[in-house]
Amino acid sequence: MIIERATADDLDVLLAFRQEAASWLTALGTDQWQRPYPADRLLATIEAGVVFMVRDGSATAATITLTPEAEDGLWTDQELREESRFVNKLTVARTHAGQDLGGRLLDWAGDQAYRSGAKWLRLDAWTTNKPLQDYYLRHGFEYVRTVTEGGAVNGGPRVSGWLAQRVAKPSMRHGLEDRTEPAAAS
Repeated sequence: MIIERATADDLDVLLAFRQEAASWLTALGTDQWQRPYPADRLLATIEAGVVFMVRDGSATAATITLTPEAEDGLWTDQELREESRFVNKLTVARTHAGQDLGGRLLDWAGDQAYRSGAKWLRLDAWTTNKPLQDYYLRHGFEYVRTVTEGGAVNGGPRVSGWLAQRVAKPSMRHGLEDRTEPAAAS
C-alpha cells in the first residue's frame, strides 16, 4: 500500500468515505459524523496539502489529515507553543477494516511529526465514542482532557473534544510506501 497527498479529484471519495463511516458508526450505536462535513472545507484542506490517501492498488483504503494547525479552542496557549502535529478525519474503508491500517497510519503520522521537528502527535476524538477513545489509548496516546465548550466546524455544539497526545517518534512499522514529499522542518 502506498500513501500520497490527496488531490481535488479525491474530494468525492473522501465525502463517500465519511458517509460510509457515519453509517458504520450509527450501526455501532454512536452519533459520530452524522452531520455532513462541508465539502468546501474539505477541499480547502486538500488544497493545503494536509490530506493523505492510502491506496491499495486501484482502491482507496484509508485517509488521514495531518496538520500543524490546531482547531480553535481545544489546546491551551502553553500546549500550542509546543511543536505539534494534529491528526484529523482518520478513516479506513470498511473493505480494509481489521488490518490495523488505522494504527499504521498513526505510526506514519508520528513519524512525519517527528521528521518535521514536532514534539507531539495530538488529536481530538468524539467525546461520546468510548470505543474510539480506547482505540487511541491502545495506540499509545495519553488522555489530556475533554473540552465541551465551543462549536463544531460543521455547525452545532462541539462534539469532538476528547484530547489525547503521544510523543512524536520515528517509525517504519507503518509499512506504507511513502510517496509524500519529506516533511519540512519547522
